[in-house]
Amino acid sequence: MSAALDVRAGSLELPLLRRIYEEPVALRLAEADRARIAAAAQSVDKIVAAGEAAYGINTGFGLLAQTRIPDDQLAQLQRNLVLSHAAGVGEALPDAVVRLLLTLKINALARGYSGISLAIIDALGALLAHEVYPVIPAQGSVGASGDLAPLAHMSAVLLGIGQVRVGGKLLAASEGLARAGLAPCMLGAKEGLALINGTQVSTALALAGLFGAEDVLASAVVAGAMSVDALKASDTPFDERIHEIRGQPGQIAIAREYRALARGSEIRASHLDCTRVQDPYSFRCQPQVMGACLDLLRHCAATLRTEANAVTDNPLLFDGGDVLSGGNFHAEPVAFAADMLALALAEIGNLSERRTAVLVDPKMSGLPAFLVQNSGLNSGFMIAQVTAAALVAENKALASPCSVDSIPTSANQEDHVSMATHAARRLGPMTDNAAAVIGIELLAAAQGIDFHRPSRSSAVLEEVHAAIRAQIPHYAADRFFAPDIEAAKRWVRSGRFSTLVKGLLLSRH
Repeated sequence: MSAALDVRAGSLELPLLRRIYEEPVALRLAEADRARIAAAAQSVDKIVAAGEAAYGINTGFGLLAQTRIPDDQLAQLQRNLVLSHAAGVGEALPDAVVRLLLTLKINALARGYSGISLAIIDALGALLAHEVYPVIPAQGSVGASGDLAPLAHMSAVLLGIGQVRVGGKLLAASEGLARAGLAPCMLGAKEGLALINGTQVSTALALAGLFGAEDVLASAVVAGAMSVDALKASDTPFDERIHEIRGQPGQIAIAREYRALARGSEIRASHLDCTRVQDPYSFRCQPQVMGACLDLLRHCAATLRTEANAVTDNPLLFDGGDVLSGGNFHAEPVAFAADMLALALAEIGNLSERRTAVLVDPKMSGLPAFLVQNSGLNSGFMIAQVTAAALVAENKALASPCSVDSIPTSANQEDHVSMATHAARRLGPMTDNAAAVIGIELLAAAQGIDFHRPSRSSAVLEEVHAAIRAQIPHYAADRFFAPDIEAAKRWVRSGRFSTLVKGLLLSRH
């Protein structure tokens, strides 16, 4: 069982959310949260006892909201809701995403506006603590009325229906509940609706995309700095004065990181008097492009931090017994954030591939063709750059915005939807693609620096170069290339370069 973290509902910060994404965890709610949950559940009991009609408590759902349900059928109503809505398809969400969405669901319900019992929230907490992760098909949500289908699959596990994954193995939900010390739950009035309504799936996927994009950006800054040395490019474009007079905060921050990474480079010092006036944009405009990406990531981080702590089910219970129906389940903020993250991932990879293309071109770089001696007999980095180009092209297509699409559902009752869930889901493949592109640039830049020996790069970049060479030797002649790229991609995904650009990444503070 995972060690418990004390949390206060509505106060989860990005570093904690990243930690939960990356490793198993248990949550312990504050007593004030538990008291608020109990009070909201009592409000539901009072509504049922008074015989008042309240949407989702004693009525049907969606277009059936005018249908009143007898009190003796309320438990069956909630069970039917969960089972009928568990209609997802496709591959299961990764355990890390499920762990995050369980956390987000507990956090939202614990705010005390949902009318759900402590027993149900504690059951979700037990699944999290015992690393019993519901198997949730990734497809089936349009990002409005909440992530209904995937959250219904999560909720069905509480009923003992469906499957869970424990230690990577698939088990029946009933066995998973037993491992968490639970029996199948009986849902009370509104509890099924509170469980399946909300943006927790799309938000968890978008947070995973944010964390990956941050690691990709950090790696791309390091790779870009190495490529500047490999090309013997000018460091004038990183001069603080240029960026201060434009005033874009991300650009200023990125330029500062490039200056820090390059400080003390013998390679850079060796060509201070060269005749080169201006370098290609992919080298010269790194602060402008990467800075714009950083600004987008920071904006998305703020949006997703807010959404991670939001109450997004419907209807909501307020002090005084008011039950208000609204639309907090509409995931438009998440959809916009996911679309912006997609743009940033596409552009980071795009710029990286262009730098690799320059390095392999002897006319542009002054280095051996395709970064290998005896080219002709050896093809060197020729097809590695083609692979990078293919992945960049794929990411450009995937970056097409999802949030501008909508399709009516639920007999036209839900006539505008956000498409946030698949907008966020596509960030995983995009991150993998971008990580491979940057991994290829890291290898190419390290190869280029090899050709400038005995001159050395900066102390920081020499450490990166040494780490690469400790695992992947200099490319002296053609060899099986794919394992090298896969290793470099893993470095990018691991976040190992994030410590070199301290202060840029909000989730790693």
